[in-house]
Formats: sequence, structure tokens, C-alpha cells
Amino acid sequence: MKPVVKALNILKSETDTHTGWLLSVMFQLQAKLSRLETSSKMCLPLIRAVQDGVQKRFEMMHDPELIAAAILLPKFKNTWTERAEIIEAGLVYVKQNLDQMAEAAVEQIMSLSSDEDFFSSMKSRRSQGTGELDGYLACVSDNMDLLNSFPHIKKLSLKLNTGLPASAACERLFSSAGLLFTAKRARISSDLENQLLLKLNKFE
Repeated sequence: MKPVVKALNILKSETDTHTGWLLSVMFQLQAKLSRLETSSKMCLPLIRAVQDGVQKRFEMMHDPELIAAAILLPKFKNTWTERAEIIEAGLVYVKQNLDQMAEAAVEQIMSLSSDEDFFSSMKSRRSQGTGELDGYLACVSDNMDLLNSFPHIKKLSLKLNTGLPASAACERLFSSAGLLFTAKRARISSDLENQLLLKLNKFE
């Protein structure tokens, strides 16, 4: 169960986690479980039960948008799975969106500068599009700052990897405050807010 525990710890993290981590973690989990099938004799039914559970509960494993989200994170790009058809589906989705962005930019430039430069749309088409994707995939860096070099890739990555905010951290704060602000502490003169912050940050 060690790979399952590690996968859960990554997915429930509150920092440095994006939408693209989901499929990356799940495909890596499947790969690790497949390797365990050959080395574990006694736990084979458990391993297969976990594999079946992952397939049943994560039906979005072939969703092009989620695949593209993983590809557009410099940490993963196209190396998080060996299944070529999965990566290809994500790349097609990315290329389609990049082409749409390029066309929108061309239309904007044509409306603004058609009087100044008759061939402005040709220049724009030449400099944008899927060439940016090829350059991004060719870079060896896995730092998030890499996205700054590819403005269209960065824009699409932000769109796909920005998750909805969760209230779990706030609820944890209120729960801890409820444990501190009790009747027995009513006469304490020190600042209870500082106590709350110390309690929540003691493991940082």
C-alpha cells in the first residue's frame, strides 16, 4: 500500500499542487502497482483490487483537458506516462487551443494595424502557433519559471491548472479555534489569536 499512501499524500497537499498532478500521479501509481504484481505473490489480490478501484473511480483518465493540464506543467511535460495515445490526445488538445489563441491574436493585430502593415497577419501566424509547443517540450528545465518564456503556453497552463479554491484550510482553522476558545480559557489575558497561530504552525 506504500504507493497508494504516497499518491494520496501528494493529491491532498495544499501547496504546489495543480490540476495536472492528478493524472500524473494516477498513471505513476498504476505503473508502480503493475511492477508490484511481478514481485508480490501474497498481496496479488490486494494489488488487483486497488487497480480495479482506480479504474472505476477515475473514469476521467482519458480526458484531453486533464492530459493537457499535466503536459503543460514543466515538471511532467510528456514523460509521466509511456502510453503514446494518451500523450497524443493531450498534445492535440494543446495545439488546437494554441491555434485558437494565435488566430485571435492575428485578428486583433489585423484590426489594429491593417492600415500600417498590409502583411502583419502573415508575420503573426509565422511567430505563433504550435512552434511554441515544440520549443516548450524541448526544454530540459522543470522549473515553473520556464512558462514565462512561452506566453501562450503559460496562458493555457494557467487556465487548465488553476483549481477551484477549497474551504478545508479555513474549516481547520475554525475547528482549532473552537478547541482553544473554551470556557476554561475565558480569563486568559494573552492574545488567543497568537495561540491559534502557534498551534497551527507548530509543524511548519
